[in-house]
Amino acid sequence: MPGQYSQLTAAIEYNQELRIPQRDGYLAIQRYFSTDGAENEVGLVLPVGCGKSGLISIAPFALGSNRTLVVAPYVKIAEQLYECLDPTSDQNCFYISCNILGGDEFPEPVEIRGTRTNRGDLDDADVVVTNIDQLQGSENRWLRDLPNDFFDLIVFDEGHHAVAQSWETLKNAFPEARIINFSATPRRADGQLMPGTIIYSYSVQGAINEGYIKNLRALVLNPNTLRFVRREDGEEIQVELDEVIRLGEQDADFRRSIVTSEETLTTIVDASIRELQRMRGETGNTRLKIIASALNYQHCHQIVQFYQERGMRADFVHSRRDSPANEGVLERLNNHELDVIVQVRKLGEGFDHPYLSVAAVCSVFRELSPFVQFVGRIMRVIDRDNRNSPLNQGTVVFHAGANIARRWADFREFSAADQEYFDQLLPMEGLDFTESNELLLEPTAQTTRQIQVQDQEDVTVQEIPLIQNQDAMRAVRLLQESGYTIEEIQDIFEHRPLPTTRVRRRQAARRMLENRVRLMAGTILNQRSLSHEGRELNGRGRGRSNFVAVKSRIDILLRERVADKRRHEYTQDELDQAFSELESIREQVERDYFNA
Repeated sequence: MPGQYSQLTAAIEYNQELRIPQRDGYLAIQRYFSTDGAENEVGLVLPVGCGKSGLISIAPFALGSNRTLVVAPYVKIAEQLYECLDPTSDQNCFYISCNILGGDEFPEPVEIRGTRTNRGDLDDADVVVTNIDQLQGSENRWLRDLPNDFFDLIVFDEGHHAVAQSWETLKNAFPEARIINFSATPRRADGQLMPGTIIYSYSVQGAINEGYIKNLRALVLNPNTLRFVRREDGEEIQVELDEVIRLGEQDADFRRSIVTSEETLTTIVDASIRELQRMRGETGNTRLKIIASALNYQHCHQIVQFYQERGMRADFVHSRRDSPANEGVLERLNNHELDVIVQVRKLGEGFDHPYLSVAAVCSVFRELSPFVQFVGRIMRVIDRDNRNSPLNQGTVVFHAGANIARRWADFREFSAADQEYFDQLLPMEGLDFTESNELLLEPTAQTTRQIQVQDQEDVTVQEIPLIQNQDAMRAVRLLQESGYTIEEIQDIFEHRPLPTTRVRRRQAARRMLENRVRLMAGTILNQRSLSHEGRELNGRGRGRSNFVAVKSRIDILLRERVADKRRHEYTQDELDQAFSELESIREQVERDYFNA
C-alpha cells in the first residue's frame, strides 16, 4: 500500500520558506535517483546551520517512499529529528512551520525508543526515527523480526558515522533500500570517508553570504620566537616563527606542548577573552560566549583555571563527570551564567547554543571532521533576520604551532569554493608575521553559483493570496450574511483541532488501559470495603495484597482474551478489543473471588 510520501502533495520546489540547500538538495536527490544506473547509496554535505534536519524531513517526498527509516548517531539528535517530523510538535514540525503540507494529513512518524513502540506501530508508520544504538547487532529484535523490504529508504544523519560496522549491519538488513547520508563533514574522526557518491554539497561561503551561518574569521597567534626544552636532552631551544610552524606540522609532541604549556596557553586564553570583550562591546550583547577545546580531563581543569583567574565565569563538561554534573553546567550555559564552556569533543553534533561566538582551539585535531564539528559550535546565527548583523560573527583563535591550518586541506575533495574560502580564513603560507604578535585574517566574500537572492515582491505576493482569491472572499461574505461575525470566523480558524498521529493515540490508549485496569481493581475492592493492602484474598492471591491479587487476575484475563503479550506491544485493534472486554472481565473477576 503506497505511503503518505507518495500520496500527499508537498510544496517544496518553489517554496520560498525553504533555504537554498533544502530546495536544491531535494532536487538533487530527485534527479539523481530518476536516472538510469544510479547507485543505491549517496551523500549530501551541508554546513552546520543550513537546514539539514529540514532536508532530511522532505527527502522521502523526493522518492515517494513507502516507508523511511531515519537513523541518528545519538539519542539527542534522534529526538530533534522526530520533532521535525511530528505534527503534534506545533512549530517544531518542519511540515507545518515551512508550509510544506497545507492540509490536516501528515506522514505518520514513529520513534523507536525502548518499549514505547511495537511492531504494530511500525506497520502503520510512514517514517521511523531512531538512534543507531536501538538497532545494534544482527540479533536485534527489530532487525530480526522485520522483513528485508520493510524500508525502501534509509536516511543516515551525520552520515560520516555510517562506515562503522553497526551501520553496515543495518544496511545489510534492508539490502534493497536506497540510502542517503547527510553530514556537515564527509570524514569520520579516523579519516574514513562518508560512503556513497556525493551528489550535492553546499559551500560554507554560500551559507555565510545567505546569512544561514555566522561570518567566520581567524585570530592566529604568531610568536616571533618561541623557547622550548627538548625532552631527551633537557636542552633549551629558541626557534623563530617559520620553525614553529614547521615543528607544528611535523612533531606531535611539539603540537601537544603548544596547547598545554602555561606560556602558550596563556596567549590563547588572553586573545580569546580580548576578542570576546571586543565583540560584546561592539554589539552590546553580554550573552556572547567562548567555547574552548581541551585535550583531556586534566586539561579541562587547567583551561578553566586560566579563564577563572582572569575573572571569567568558566566551567567544563566531560564524559568522566556524571550526567547531573554535566547537565548542571549546560543549564548554567543556557541561563547565561557562564562566559566560557570547555569540552573534549563533548559538545558536538546536535548541540545548539548560538551565543557561542569565539572558538578557542586549545587542543590538537588530527583529522578534519572533529575540528569542523568544534568550529561548527560557533557557526549558528543569532540574528536570523539580518545577515549583516554584528551578532552574526564568529572568531577562531589558534596558535601557529598547533598545525590547525592543515585540517582544512581535505575540503579540496568536496568544494572548490570552500577551499578558496578556507585558504583565506586559515592560510598555510605566505603570511608576514614581522609586524605583530597576532595577525587578524578576514576572508573576502566569494560569489558562487549556488547563491540566489530572493526579491521582496515574491514574499509579499505569498502573504496575501486569500485576499485576491474571489472564491474565498465570497465564502467569507456568505458566513457574514449567515450571522457570523469576523471575530467568530477568526475564532473558528484559530481553534482548529491540533494534529495528532496514530502512534500517539495508541500510546495514550495503552496508558489509559493501564489506568482503567488499576481503577477497576480498586473499585472492585472498594465496593466490598476491602483494604487495598489487606490479605483477605490470600488463598488466590498467594500472599500478595488484595489489590495486586485482583489486578493480576485482570491482567491474566486480558492476555487470555486479547493477546498473550505485554501490554505495551498491543496494536490499536488489540487495544480496542481490550477496552470492549473490560466489563466482561470485571464480571469474571467478581465471580472468581466473590461468587458474584
